[in-house]
Formats: sequence, structure tokens, C-alpha cells
Amino acid sequence: MADLLTDAEFDMFRKVIYDKSGITFSTTNRSILDSRLKEKLREKQLDSVEEYYRLIMSNEDEMKTMLDSVTTNLTRFFRNQPHFDALVHYVIPHIIENKKKMGDNTVRIWSAGCSTGEEPYTIAMILLDMLPAPYKFQITASDISLKSLMVGQQGFYPDSRVSGIPQKYLDRFFNKVEKGYQANNELMANIKFDYHNLRNDSGARNLDIIFCRNVLIYFDEAAQKATIDRFWNSLGPKSYLFIGHSESLFGMDTKFEFLKTDWACLYQKQI
Repeated sequence: MADLLTDAEFDMFRKVIYDKSGITFSTTNRSILDSRLKEKLREKQLDSVEEYYRLIMSNEDEMKTMLDSVTTNLTRFFRNQPHFDALVHYVIPHIIENKKKMGDNTVRIWSAGCSTGEEPYTIAMILLDMLPAPYKFQITASDISLKSLMVGQQGFYPDSRVSGIPQKYLDRFFNKVEKGYQANNELMANIKFDYHNLRNDSGARNLDIIFCRNVLIYFDEAAQKATIDRFWNSLGPKSYLFIGHSESLFGMDTKFEFLKTDWACLYQKQI
């Protein structure tokens, strides 16, 4: 077995990964793709990347598994605290004000690219703590990584992973178990974990908030634009989009309005 992918093999896998997920592999992160594919060859006991390519092209489940293996799942509870400060002090009050006029008491949120679940659980803790009666919320948490979704669905996190959770939330929403913490029923009841590829329309409509942070950086401009347009279609009037602090819609032909709050910058759909 060759030590490295040939240029032709690299281009072959890079194209199918892009076509299926929008994730772009450049020559600078070629070694990541190479190492992940070599792991797959060992796992499947295959002798060549061509054999593995034929396998993923003929087996949809194996394609999903391959896409799972090449994604990066870096996250933590309360990551980028200013975003959650803006959620508490600006976004939720404005959403409630709007919902009073509409006679709607449900806040609908999508955590896109949720990885192992720390982001949607963070949002749920905040809303359970601050949302006044009679308002309730629903969070859909999606990712392309089935392994990550399973972690989120189980709601168990080792001691080392909960360090960012304020003590009052840890005491209320988690039970201490052997080697870690288990999310309780109150916290888990409002979150639905679901596989979704951002290359496709989720089918969701009239959402109030979308969190999609540190995902667009893996897409090229065309895939970013297509994803942002799908987010626009999924959101309802007077809704909000959070993207990563290193990401921006600047220069993109989009209908979203840039919003600078006292806590963080985000994007808004007014109509």
C-alpha cells in the first residue's frame, strides 16, 4: 500500500467529499484526508483506495461513515461566551416581544453542525433558566457525524468536558455519575438530535434562531453561499443567525443584515 494518496486519488476523494458535503480539502490539509483514508483501508481490510472508493460509491451508509471520519468535531460548553450573552440580553428579549404580537409561545432553534452536543445543551440550559412562562422552546441539533450525534443523544460527558459549565447549571441540569456527568431529563427533553448534511435543505421553516458556528470555514465560497441561502429559507421573520467569530458574510450576496450588539456580532432576517 502506498504511503500517500496519489494526486489523482486525492482529487477523486476531494471531489466526492465536496459534492456530498460541501467540505473542501486543499493541498494544505491533504495529510488529514490521507491519514483518515488509510485508517479506513485498515478497518475494511482493503488493499487500495480505489477499492474503498468503489465501496463508498455503491454503499450510502459507507459514504456517510466516510464523511463522518473526515470531519473535525471540536467543541465545548459555552464556547465563545459573548454569543450566549447576546442570546440572553438581546436576541431572546426581542424574539419574545415579537412572539407576543404573533400569539406564538414557542422559540424554534437549530444548532447546525452541533458536533457532540455541547452547543445545543448550552442553549437549552440558558433558555430553561431564563425563558418566562408560557414560553417554551424546541432545539433541533444536527450534524454530519453519526458518532458525534450519538454522544449528544446519550448526554454523558467526562469530568474534563464539563469545566465550562457554571456551577449552578451543572447542579441543576446534570447528575454526577462514575467518571463524568449525565444530562438529566429536563435538559434532554427539549433537544432532538438528527443527522443532516448541510449540502441539502433541512426542510425546516419559520425558525427563530440558527447557530452554525465554525462550520462554514470548511466550505468554499459557492458552498457557503448555498448554505446561507438555505438558512434564510429556514428562518422566519425577525430571526437571527449566529456564525463563528472567525467567519463572516462580508462580501457575500445575501439578504441577511449585519447586527452589532453590545455583546457580539450576528446576523438578522428582518422580513
